[in-house]
Amino acid sequence: MVKINGEPVAAAGKSVSAYLAEAGYDSRAVAVEVNEAILPKVDYGQTILADGDVVEIVCFMGGGAR
Repeated sequence: MVKINGEPVAAAGKSVSAYLAEAGYDSRAVAVEVNEAILPKVDYGQTILADGDVVEIVCFMGGGAR
């Protein structure tokens, strides 16, 4: 199991980009940290998640001052 945003997920063996697509994330609008290291977007496709990995996904939200 891979812990993603604090929850156990059966994502071992999948690339980060495959997981993001499967989970409905827009890879252009997120930042991903794997085992406490920020993952460059160019590495999403070749980084394969393994059992015990800890992943944090942060979504960017639009907004601004009034």
